[in-house]
Amino acid sequence: MKQYLSYSAEVQHAMENNLPIVALETTIISHGMPYPQNVQMAKEVEQIIRDNGAVPATIGLMDGKIKIGLSESELEEFATNANVEKVSRRDFPYILASGKIGATTVAATMIAAELAGISVFATGGIGGVHREGEVTMDISADLTELAQTNVAVVCAGAKSILDIGRTLEYLETNGVPVVGYQCTQFPSFYSRTSEYTTDFRLDTPESVATLLKTKWELGLYGGAVIANPVPEKDEFPYEKIEAVTQQALAEAKEKGISGKNVTPFLLDKVKKLTDGKSLETNIALVKHNAAVAAQIAAAFHQLLEEEGCNCPDCSC
Repeated sequence: MKQYLSYSAEVQHAMENNLPIVALETTIISHGMPYPQNVQMAKEVEQIIRDNGAVPATIGLMDGKIKIGLSESELEEFATNANVEKVSRRDFPYILASGKIGATTVAATMIAAELAGISVFATGGIGGVHREGEVTMDISADLTELAQTNVAVVCAGAKSILDIGRTLEYLETNGVPVVGYQCTQFPSFYSRTSEYTTDFRLDTPESVATLLKTKWELGLYGGAVIANPVPEKDEFPYEKIEAVTQQALAEAKEKGISGKNVTPFLLDKVKKLTDGKSLETNIALVKHNAAVAAQIAAAFHQLLEEEGCNCPDCSC
């Protein structure tokens, strides 16, 4: 497995010196935001993680390698190259074997993070069951990955374009805890609220770290959703974003857009229909998630150190 992993100097130093690390995805850079906001966001998010006591590891596939940590030029490549593929679990063998460049989704980033021994991952929002998923069976691989991969995902809930109720039911069935970080309502990406509640509420990085450590020590494999609402000042009202989402969904259906192309199309359409406000909210929530993820990673690392264990899954 190690032949496929390549570490940046910063991440390698962190691993050699037993420092807390936070994984970051590249799909949000390549397929989630326009240039140059995407690369600017990526750099700022990495710095936020450093400022909050951890080391950033932005993950992507290049030249037959899983890159754990990217250089500035590699970030630029993911932000500007129109040929970047969107990579989930099924796509790993093809992208690596062909040497193509691939941006990791939530699912793919979780896989790579676990391979590298990284336990905490910050993203925007998780994928889930798409609306009318009971007909189309369009269900994100993010959910199955959360059921089996030992990585905590700090996010602003599920993307508002999804069927949030069915997404939460899927997570419950697969034993994935949904933790509300300083909240009891499940956030809906652009908005702080939704019609649904979280499984538990925890208010500190230390309490989240303790939950994760307990879960994995018990051998309860799989990740956890740490639902962290967008800051109030950056929130897009739930009713307004729902109206815009319905309009975007109708257009996607009319154009026959499906599969991995649905989410990028919908996010771009929502951005246009909100005159760019949704992009501003997206950037704000990613930054907020990065700060919280770094704090959780540092607290989790401290717990392991106190017990003399350096294993990310506490299996020693």
